[in-house]
Amino acid sequence: MAATPPWQPQEQGFKEICTLLEQQISHSSSVDKSQIWNQIQQYSNLPDFNNYLAFIFSRAQGISVEVRQAAGLYLKNNLRSVYKLMQPEHQHYVKSELLPCLGAADKHIRSTTGTIVSVVVQTGGVSQWPELLQALVNCLDSNDLNHMEGAMDALSKICEDVPQILDADVPGLAERPINIFLPRLFRFFQSPHASLRKLSLGSVNQYIMLMPSALCVSMDQYLQGLFILANDPTAEVRKLVCAAFVQLIEVHPSVLEPHLRNVIEYMLQVNKDTDEEVALESCEFWSAYCDAQMPPENLREFLPRLIPILLSNMAYADDDESLIEAEEEGSQPDRDQDLKPRFHVSRFHGSDDVDDDDDDDVVNTWNLRKCSAAALDILSNVFGDEILPTLMPIVEAKLSTVGDDGWKEREAAVLALGAIGEGCINGLYPHLSEIVAFLIPLLDDKFPLIRSISCWTVSRFSKFIIQGIGHPKGYEQFDNVLMGLLRRILDDNKRVQEAACSAFATLEEEAAEELVPRLEIILKHLMVAFGKYQRRNLRIVYDAVGTLAEAVGGELNQPVYLDILMPPLIEKWQQLSNSDKDLFPLLECFTSIAHALGTGFTQFAEPVFARCINIIQTQQLAKANPAAAGAQYDKEFIVCSLDLLSGLAEGLGSGVESLVSQCSLRDLLLHCCTDDAPDVRQSAFALLGDLARVCVIHLHPRLSEILEVAVKQLEISKVQAALSVANNACWAIGELAVKVRQEISPFVLSVISCLVPILQHAEGLNKSLIENSAITLGRLAWVCPDLVSPHMEHFMQPWCNALSKIRDDVEKEDAFRGLCAMVKVNPSGALSSLVYMCKAIASWHEIRSEDLHNEVCQVLHGYKQMLRNGAWDQCMSALEPPIKEKLSKYQV
Repeated sequence: MAATPPWQPQEQGFKEICTLLEQQISHSSSVDKSQIWNQIQQYSNLPDFNNYLAFIFSRAQGISVEVRQAAGLYLKNNLRSVYKLMQPEHQHYVKSELLPCLGAADKHIRSTTGTIVSVVVQTGGVSQWPELLQALVNCLDSNDLNHMEGAMDALSKICEDVPQILDADVPGLAERPINIFLPRLFRFFQSPHASLRKLSLGSVNQYIMLMPSALCVSMDQYLQGLFILANDPTAEVRKLVCAAFVQLIEVHPSVLEPHLRNVIEYMLQVNKDTDEEVALESCEFWSAYCDAQMPPENLREFLPRLIPILLSNMAYADDDESLIEAEEEGSQPDRDQDLKPRFHVSRFHGSDDVDDDDDDDVVNTWNLRKCSAAALDILSNVFGDEILPTLMPIVEAKLSTVGDDGWKEREAAVLALGAIGEGCINGLYPHLSEIVAFLIPLLDDKFPLIRSISCWTVSRFSKFIIQGIGHPKGYEQFDNVLMGLLRRILDDNKRVQEAACSAFATLEEEAAEELVPRLEIILKHLMVAFGKYQRRNLRIVYDAVGTLAEAVGGELNQPVYLDILMPPLIEKWQQLSNSDKDLFPLLECFTSIAHALGTGFTQFAEPVFARCINIIQTQQLAKANPAAAGAQYDKEFIVCSLDLLSGLAEGLGSGVESLVSQCSLRDLLLHCCTDDAPDVRQSAFALLGDLARVCVIHLHPRLSEILEVAVKQLEISKVQAALSVANNACWAIGELAVKVRQEISPFVLSVISCLVPILQHAEGLNKSLIENSAITLGRLAWVCPDLVSPHMEHFMQPWCNALSKIRDDVEKEDAFRGLCAMVKVNPSGALSSLVYMCKAIASWHEIRSEDLHNEVCQVLHGYKQMLRNGAWDQCMSALEPPIKEKLSKYQV
């Protein structure tokens, strides 16, 4: 039987595809690119279309490099999605055409070849392409620069995209590919060609995280190579040397320990490199060193040299984009690209704080200035006041530079004070009132970036400023800071507005009720800002208003304050459409206000409530049919609306009942509880729990469906996939249980069977879920003791452990009512866990409810009578003295 003849392109198809590619890359305005795109897409349905692209890319005589490159890029994108579906002979053809291009004369063709080769390796692996490994070795071993560079380019892309593929056994090969390539990569470290030094070092660096045994055994050779390349004339190579040392200190610090002095000396040297990218990469080393918890003493002697370098690098570079942004006046409207993406944190019911560390300089680009400030911050946390003798004279000198030319030095000194504000607080403490007094006038400096950094630095000392309020001078300083920040909130410069609002939010959190005497003036300033700001900074005003509401709580509920605050917010609320993303921060702001005002929000509640329902309905329709809804689906609208409804339920209490009774919230809520997005479910179950507390009657008609969905979230696979959803669902079940009592009985056993494994495996789960599981289990035991008590011995020990870690509150009281109810029904069920039960009882600071206190007394006395012949005393002797002492208040 004759062999299949090799594939050949048809002349007509070849010419048509070339013409289309030419038109696609042409700069002529008369060409309709979308039409050409459609025609190319039609060709792509041909089974051998990728062969044509490979042929044009590799062999087309007389075709421009640009067209060949375009064919290569189309080929790369196609292979990503269809390579595995291609006929084997077509796969083989494409691969065979690529290999000769590794050494192509044109640099662009070589580079595109490397990209395509990496895609084929990612999708098909190397075992299906043994010729590639041989071709790469042959090219690397040739002395032809094009061949060496082309192979090195392809290899570096494979190392970057799928490094693990080269550190795996390949059938037919005596050793792993990485073992074959590593000696050749090391050899290239000493190549006279900068491109080969750069690509080879970059490739080896990709293996620091994986650390294959081939690299492990050659570690000395690798480090020797790094030291040889350390002073390479090419900046990109020096940058890669720094990156290698940073990664090694992060993941394998032990290999650097013998060379640590040399590495630190080198990093100090390149931290002053004339190339900013090299300096930035080396500056990462100091934070990485501290994060790796390396011994501080190895770094201590270098601090007098390191700190001046960091301070010098903290001054704005002449080309820093912040300098351009700082010139932008507040009256200029924001462009869409100025609006940073924002992330709403779904409502979470429990004790875990969400770590919200936005304590950063406000522009996102990471640069040498910010990296140096971060390094100084972390060094101050490791070495504390030790750094002050070196640092403070430099800071003082910079602060005293005069004239317009010295403003960057002064600004860097203020940044440095803020950076050490946490770590060196003990050493700074005696001088803090002088430091703050020095910073207050800088809030009014003529340079906007000094005004903005002074806002941030002042906010870093908020805690101290608030602590001093007790004496007259301290109060005066607090008032000066407060008024200074309020002036800056009304600055004409956008950058200063942003820094001032963020700093003010930090001050609000610390000051809380201390703000009350100044509430009127604060609100007036915030509302002027509200009318003045462009879109991006408006979001920060909303945040400052929300934080203010949380800080002062019910104090806000005065007509004089509400008359200032609410009309502008309501006007903005009416201006924004239901599909405008600027609604998100306003919804969050209203959530905080509703929570703070409580029933005082009643007068504003109806339109707010109705709109939230409307938004959820529109978004649920948009998910199924965007055209009919007239909006694009965005789950964040649903999450923010659910959270605001929760805020209303919590604030208005039973007053929300009349609003719930007039709408379809129950059905919408059930729909949201089954949503595929975890954050929608998380907020939905939070609202479910809040509604259960205040108007459970409106949940009744669909109670069994609601409970069924809630119980499903507690199955162990679901818990691991979405902890926060499980947490809120668990809490909501407990809230429903205490309201519907016996009606929950059909679900009790299925809930218990989910909660017990959670309590038994508490170590790997978050604190809040454990607490809520313990409370919900107790509440079920309280309302259905006959159903729960037969299973006591399966969960008493982990349950009592969890109860003993919960702070005193009403929820803990409910759980202990459950404990007492079960023990009455099945006293022997707790006998084997009596010590744990005593520890749980002793965890109370004080049981405020008299009847519960009496019940707990009865339980303990019951066991004392039940355990005769010294058994009770034996149980008591197993308890630590502080626990025995706490139990004495129950007279046992």
